[in-house]
Amino acid sequence: MKIQWTGKASSDLVRLYEHLKPAAPAAAARVIQQLAHAPERLFEHPRIGEKLEAFAPREVRRLLVGHYELRYEIANGTIFILRLWHCREYRSAESEE
Repeated sequence: MKIQWTGKASSDLVRLYEHLKPAAPAAAARVIQQLAHAPERLFEHPRIGEKLEAFAPREVRRLLVGHYELRYEIANGTIFILRLWHCREYRSAESEE
């Protein structure tokens, strides 16, 4: 199984970094690095995240990484990282895929 970041998920990392950087650049870099490496644990346990039935029949799951939510989908032997955001952020339904 391989991991592939979608464009939206990659943009989420950049957006989070840009939001955190003004207050604490070094801390922002550490948080982003932690988030970027979080999916690596999915290699051994791809179904560790909670399955989101609202996306059925797709296998979309969510994984909490500290105060951040990472959404991913397992399809065709690949783990697609879909989105990433802070749990306090408002997320509309159309922005979650």
